[in-house]
Amino acid sequence: MPATTQVRTYTVREGLLDEWVRRWKEEIVPLRLKFGFSLGGAWIDRERRHFIWEISYDGPETFAERNRRYWDSPEREAMDLDPKDYLVSTDVREVTRVY
Repeated sequence: MPATTQVRTYTVREGLLDEWVRRWKEEIVPLRLKFGFSLGGAWIDRERRHFIWEISYDGPETFAERNRRYWDSPEREAMDLDPKDYLVSTDVREVTRVY
């Protein structure tokens, strides 16, 4: 199955950008890596309260199947991290690398 890459842009609630970034780095990143995802980078746009990151999966399952396993995992549930507490909106785009 070919690799799938998504660029995700989140608008973070006022005053929570730094906390979101900390929790993302400390909790989400290690579990995403454990589930076989790779991360191409993450950026913030403070002026717009945007958090932008790139995530890919290249394995035997589809991105959607692997993502569902991640979300349904006991480890993810144990995080006690509901994105709705931090994020006003999300934009997810599947992209294809051309260079």
